[in-house]
Amino acid sequence: MRERKEQLLAVIKDPSYVPMKLKELAILLQVPKERREELEEILAVLVAEGKLSLSKRGKYSIPEASVLTGIFSGTARGFGFVTVEGRQQDIFIPADKSGSAMHGDRVQVSAEPQQQGKRAEGAVLRVLERANQTVVGYYQKSQNYGFVMPDNRKLGQDIFIPQGKDLGAVTGHKVVVRITDYGAMGKGADNAGGKSPEGVVTEILGHANDPGVDILSLVRAYDLPEAFPDAAMKQAAQTEDKVAEEELCGRKDLRQWQTVTIDGEDAKDLDDAITVSREEFGYRLGVHIADVTHYVTEGSPLDEEAYRRGTSVYLVDRVIPMLPHRLSNGICSLNAGTDRLALSCIMDIDSQGRVIGHEIAETVIRVDRRMTYTAVNAMITDRDPAMMEEYADFVEMFDRMKELADILREKRKTRGSIDFDFPETKIVLNEEGVPLEVKPYDRNAATKIIEDFMLMANETIAEDYFWQELPFLYRTHDNPDPEKMKRLGMFIRNFGYAIHFQNGEIHPKELQKLLAKIDGSEEEALISRLTLRSMKQAKYSPVCQGHFGLAARYYTHFTSPIRRYPDLQIHRIIKENLHGGLTEERIAHYHKIMVGVATQCSATERRAEEAERETVKLKKCEYMEKRVGQVFEGVISGVTNRGFYVELPNTVEGMVSVNDLQGDFYVFDEGQMELRGETSGKTYRLGQKLQVLVSGTDRVNRTIDFVTAEGTGKTRQGGKENFEGQH
Repeated sequence: MRERKEQLLAVIKDPSYVPMKLKELAILLQVPKERREELEEILAVLVAEGKLSLSKRGKYSIPEASVLTGIFSGTARGFGFVTVEGRQQDIFIPADKSGSAMHGDRVQVSAEPQQQGKRAEGAVLRVLERANQTVVGYYQKSQNYGFVMPDNRKLGQDIFIPQGKDLGAVTGHKVVVRITDYGAMGKGADNAGGKSPEGVVTEILGHANDPGVDILSLVRAYDLPEAFPDAAMKQAAQTEDKVAEEELCGRKDLRQWQTVTIDGEDAKDLDDAITVSREEFGYRLGVHIADVTHYVTEGSPLDEEAYRRGTSVYLVDRVIPMLPHRLSNGICSLNAGTDRLALSCIMDIDSQGRVIGHEIAETVIRVDRRMTYTAVNAMITDRDPAMMEEYADFVEMFDRMKELADILREKRKTRGSIDFDFPETKIVLNEEGVPLEVKPYDRNAATKIIEDFMLMANETIAEDYFWQELPFLYRTHDNPDPEKMKRLGMFIRNFGYAIHFQNGEIHPKELQKLLAKIDGSEEEALISRLTLRSMKQAKYSPVCQGHFGLAARYYTHFTSPIRRYPDLQIHRIIKENLHGGLTEERIAHYHKIMVGVATQCSATERRAEEAERETVKLKKCEYMEKRVGQVFEGVISGVTNRGFYVELPNTVEGMVSVNDLQGDFYVFDEGQMELRGETSGKTYRLGQKLQVLVSGTDRVNRTIDFVTAEGTGKTRQGGKENFEGQH
């Protein structure tokens, strides 16, 4: 089809071409009647890709220069924005010009010329690809019909449910709806009379207040797969639970090497193990990764399902794995005391942290001890006597690990690698899913050691395969947008900091220096987050474009094939190469599929991140419901013209609305990132500490409302708020 699409585009792009209907094009191209359906199919694909436009009269032509293709981002108030690849600013779409577009749809828009200092405005001409076939929301019953209010308020409108299409749902049920008619939000180009979208209830998840329904609603909303297909489960069931003797043939036997895994207490899918030894030249570091591709072969049911999932998803109350537990927690998991097949990257590293030699090999290993971050940290940081006695045979290796990790981290720091040391959120739930505790979860020295070793293996593998000029999948991070960096530079001047540009570009070392300067300051968390938001998102690519944040020329993801498909994909290429099986035909095959794999893996990663973030916000909201009326001290973490956000020490964030700031009219100063009272001169600025009262929560929108504590007659008593004790 690719060649026929290009031939057809060449005809339509010809200067002598005039817009034609299908029948006229068929005559021009001498397409017989029996093949006109084929022509229509190719035309439809080109329209869907945005390469052709179809007029109301059914004529095909090349889109005008002002007609662009992009992704529509909706808002609860109906208007939206379209992000066009390669265009720095998105296009504003008023509510009455959004047609039937819904959040996430791929659309074709007409854009008016951009005026200086203003965002370009446009109108949706056509929806090319729907992002939402189904919607999850709250059902409300009327006498002869119903409505579903989507959980995702960016979808803009409630879904009308005709009588008899509600599956028996009652008011208060959370339901899944299949959209049958997208209607139109206004008088856009896709005008359908301004009517609401319409749908059919396909599943009742339970009452909104039932335990577990909140997370289940998010699972459905993000279309996260739960049960594995029968074919995949059948293949998993046929997998042996022990390594057979014949499987060891041709593998490097490392079972005598002192080997450990270091993970969190709750981890069950252990996909990386470590060995470190002291040598004359420095250190020998072995990073041994589960040989998942030995069991998940290309094109098999397990492989197809792993590709579809793209990644394991770690929600607050559950894990949705990429592979069935029989593999992820069984034969693929590097469990202590058992023979396991691995793909190892063994690196010789000198005392300056330079890799002076390496070997990539299929191996068999046997992990000696399953360690936790807590236990290892107790030895290398706290020198805990009891722990050091319990693991006496391993203390020397852990000390070597810390030595080497410190060297590697310093080397990365010297070249400019940026380390965002944000505390993650840890949420403790009871058996019914009710949050008992919300607290920051900091990395310790042991977690950093594993990160350092995984980074080193990823870089070593990426550089090796880049110079072999073989098809590969890289982890890339583009340079930040200069305009965003300039805005960051303007903002941090308010705190007395500066970043320097060279020829309009910024080197990661500048941001690293900034983070070092703010280390331990009151504004550290604030500036760190703003710096991160000013950078682009990392993604997967078949082209090695470097990693800005790590200041690395070569980078890939090699170390987590149990939970990430990109790692699984490159393991397959590496193993095939080790066996001399990368023929021209196989190389062509990998070149052909790699763009699709990169796109799929980047998309599923985004989906997982969003779902994980939303479940955390949901549980934070539920946790704060019981604290309405209480006062806490926090720091202003964001300022807009609608109000400002305040983050509490336990990582919970809420908003103080400008409408709740009494006694003055407040104006937003974007340059200073502050709200300032016109008569009082009182300011609310980024990084400012203040006390806030929890005034309300909204689980549907996953928001928490604060008001300033001043004037309420309430203050926080004593020292820092003890969140842990308020069950």
